[in-house]
Amino acid sequence: MRYLHTMIRVSNIEASIKFFEMLGMTEIRRRDSEKGRFTNVHLAANDDIESAKSLRAPTLELTYNWDPEDMDVGRAFGHLAFEFDDLYETCQTLMDNGITINRPPRDGHMAFIRTPDGISIELLQKGKSLLVQEPWASMENVGSW
Repeated sequence: MRYLHTMIRVSNIEASIKFFEMLGMTEIRRRDSEKGRFTNVHLAANDDIESAKSLRAPTLELTYNWDPEDMDVGRAFGHLAFEFDDLYETCQTLMDNGITINRPPRDGHMAFIRTPDGISIELLQKGKSLLVQEPWASMENVGSW
C-alpha cells in the first residue's frame, strides 16, 4: 500500500493555488475534464517536488468543479499539516499577505490558519520549538482553527 494524495474541493482554483504557494507548495500536474466539468491540480511541498513528479511522494489535490456548488467543511475532517524551517518567519509572511493567523505560534511550535475555503491548516516548526517571543507570545486566537 502507498499513500497517494489528499483531495480538497476549492471554490477558486487560482486563489487556492496562490494560498498554497505562500506555504511553499508548487503545482506539478493539472488536468481539466470537459466531460466531468472539473479541474484537478496537484501540488507538492517544495522538498518533495521531484519525488512527487515521479509519483513517489504524496501530493495535495485541489479539485475545482466548474459548476458552482455550496461547500461545507465537515467536522470529521481535521486539518492539513505542514512543517517549516522558521515558523515565525512563515507566519509573518502570511500575515504580510493578508492571511489571518487563527492560532498564533505562542509556543514557538504550532500555529493554525485557514484556506480561502475555510479548511484548517496546521503550521509546525521543524525540529525544536523556537524560543517564545513577541509579538507571538501575547497574540490572541482569532476565530476557530
